[in-house]
Amino acid sequence: MMRSLLAAVLLALGATAVAAQDRVRLEVYSTLEVENLNDFKKAFEAENRDIEILWNRDSTGVITARILAEQGAQRGDAIWGLAVTSMLLLDKRGLLEPYAPKNLANIKPAFRDPANPPAWVGMEAWVAAVCFNTVEAAKLGLAKPASWFDLTDPRFKGKLTMPHPASSGTGYFHVSAWIQMFGEAKAWEFMDRLHDNIAVYEHSGTRPCRHAATGEFPLGISYELAAASARQKGAPIEGLVMKEGGGWDMDAAAILRGTKKPEPARPAATCSGAPTSARPAGSSRATNRCGCRAR
Repeated sequence: MMRSLLAAVLLALGATAVAAQDRVRLEVYSTLEVENLNDFKKAFEAENRDIEILWNRDSTGVITARILAEQGAQRGDAIWGLAVTSMLLLDKRGLLEPYAPKNLANIKPAFRDPANPPAWVGMEAWVAAVCFNTVEAAKLGLAKPASWFDLTDPRFKGKLTMPHPASSGTGYFHVSAWIQMFGEAKAWEFMDRLHDNIAVYEHSGTRPCRHAATGEFPLGISYELAAASARQKGAPIEGLVMKEGGGWDMDAAAILRGTKKPEPARPAATCSGAPTSARPAGSSRATNRCGCRAR
């Protein structure tokens, strides 16, 4: 009896091991938040049981530089969550493989590359915001800023953080938006004054908001989804959109040209619909509502 039971267990384990070995492993570059990647992976692999995702996650600047450095000898297969500003550069360099998913007609024109077939498909758009810790700000007597120029007030000196524009896509889109909104001369004057108040520049677009959420710094220049995520976890955070407006960008997905796994990469490159659990309540982030199954 014991031998039969042991044989059955070993047979089951062997079958599981073979099934795991038969799965295609895709290396997917991403800048999406670490805490959400597991949910995305589970949702995708549940609908594509023959594919296993291996994440290669970093900030926008690092991922973009890595793909550019690897051109001609790409290690990755697909991109799932990279700023469209970077996608435009990669497409210009010929590093993306155009592909039209069957549900392309359901994707809004603003959420895709206009070429046919498109080189990339948008996942979700996000907008600039200041993460404001209401509890810590009250302790320090800090009023809510309503304008970007309010952040240059000396009372915020050393109490504010922001993403580094050289390594963070969020930091870059803030700088780009300020130049477009204020004009180059006024924008650089503003940024010089803002720099005097910045306690630290981070390589992550969400880290300034996390600092604000923990109270390490009362304010962080970031984006509205980061604020919504922190608030959902119980932090006393408000996502403040400045009266002048602000930058926005879009995460997008694509297939890397040169992948040796083009067929499995197709659903990974267009799996843009996040599980509901991965989308913080109260977020105004717009999505293309595209499901994971794209073949």
